[in-house]
Amino acid sequence: MSTTASDPLAALGSLPGVPDAVDSVRKAVDRVYGHRVMRRRSNEVTAEAALRGSRGSAALAGADWNLEEVRRRTDFSGDDESRTVGAALRLTAEAGQLLSIWRQSPLRVLARLHLVAAGGAAPEDAVGRPRLAGEPVDEPLIEAPLPAADEVAGRLEGLSQLIIAGSAAPALVTAAVVHGELLALRPFGSHNGLVARTAERIVLIGSGLDPKSICPAEVGHAEQGRAAYVAAFEGYTAGTPEGMAAWIAHCGRSVELGVRESTAVCEALQRGAA
Repeated sequence: MSTTASDPLAALGSLPGVPDAVDSVRKAVDRVYGHRVMRRRSNEVTAEAALRGSRGSAALAGADWNLEEVRRRTDFSGDDESRTVGAALRLTAEAGQLLSIWRQSPLRVLARLHLVAAGGAAPEDAVGRPRLAGEPVDEPLIEAPLPAADEVAGRLEGLSQLIIAGSAAPALVTAAVVHGELLALRPFGSHNGLVARTAERIVLIGSGLDPKSICPAEVGHAEQGRAAYVAAFEGYTAGTPEGMAAWIAHCGRSVELGVRESTAVCEALQRGAA
């Protein structure tokens, strides 16, 4: 069996520009992990990265709050934006608890993520399961054609099998494909973007690229802006080598911007300003 057939993700790692993106991300991650603050205060950096990543993911979902407002709030039940921010925070907290399950049962993890995000905000019988034929999807940022429910089921199973089988592909490539495929499928009735970005985070942590979860790609996705996010995602849905490479590079740049954010946190902690 050819490498492409047995490990299709690995082939994406050799697309033009992707090796450079992978190398750039690896170097950036290594630099922040080598910061002297990480020796004794890594837990503080992780906590701050979680908060900032949650804020970034919520911003892409339409709740673009100031970081200090997210930090200050304790009640996230007041309106749609509040519930979106609350869902993003819960998902980030949940991600670290699901790492051991992801490689054995990714579909179970996705169901759990949707339950965490949508519980209390969607009908109980529609939470934690893929949508059925005819059920609507609330995902205003993504306007790509919506796959039918039977196609969603088949592609989710295919994605699950790829994850369970493992791949020689770099973590960035796998994370970008998981993120892009979940956005393309929008398998749930709501909160698909939040779930997709959390799944990306799980891959980056579980792969060993970012084991302490201090490189929040969500920060970078938000910083590059919603228009750039959608444009890069359109490359993924096009399925061309150029489009796939552009999406992977966009995700790589997002990780690097997350690294920059955590480097600034490290510097602030070192100065005693945080």
